[in-house]
Amino acid sequence: MKTLPYLFFTLLINFSTYSQNINGRELLRKAIQYHDPGNNWDTFSGSFNVTMKTPNHKNRNSSITIDLPKEHFYLKTHQDTLITEYKIDNNKCTILLNGNTNPSNTLLKKHNITCKRGQLLKNYYTYLYGLPMKLKDPGTIINDTISQKRFNGKDYLVLQVSYDKTVGNDVWYFYFNPKTYAMEVYQFYKTDETGNIKEQSGEYILLTEEMVINGIKMPKNRAWYYNKDSSYLGTDILSMP
Repeated sequence: MKTLPYLFFTLLINFSTYSQNINGRELLRKAIQYHDPGNNWDTFSGSFNVTMKTPNHKNRNSSITIDLPKEHFYLKTHQDTLITEYKIDNNKCTILLNGNTNPSNTLLKKHNITCKRGQLLKNYYTYLYGLPMKLKDPGTIINDTISQKRFNGKDYLVLQVSYDKTVGNDVWYFYFNPKTYAMEVYQFYKTDETGNIKEQSGEYILLTEEMVINGIKMPKNRAWYYNKDSSYLGTDILSMP
């Protein structure tokens, strides 16, 4: 009978050998095939809700519509007594505050509501819920070398991604299940002026459960933690309208 150390060593060798036989773009292709088998992302048009739960704060409930062919984005957020709406059509922005289409500048400033912020939120939600397909976007730099890492008690194939300076300066790591290629974790770090990673910066995000929306497998739960000390920040929970 083989001993447990021998079995562990054999599994480790097999896992290491496998990771050396696949490059970054091939891993990304397999991950996209898992999450978007029908190639639906480029023509995605759908709506979903996101509830953000954070310690010591009331829940923030958001309704989101993304229509990529029509370049339409809609976000309605309800927290406490404040209801904020952003409508962006072909970069034309409309803001509503508690249903008012012409809120005062004082209120907008007080609640940090601007069209620039609306555009940032559009990019944020489109990026996160469009992963891993969004890693095919221009300006994305895929590292061809795949690493293996044990994280949170599980083994992963890890894809490193950076971006052209016109897109962003963060370095991201995407953790994929080595059997199914499902995306289960991602992590990002800030960089300094020379492009080196700031080890105490950034966050990691644990993805659990899935929901299928318009043929795309999206993470149902997205729990955020600081890299520096693993302290918990909050969880986004996906649901249907």
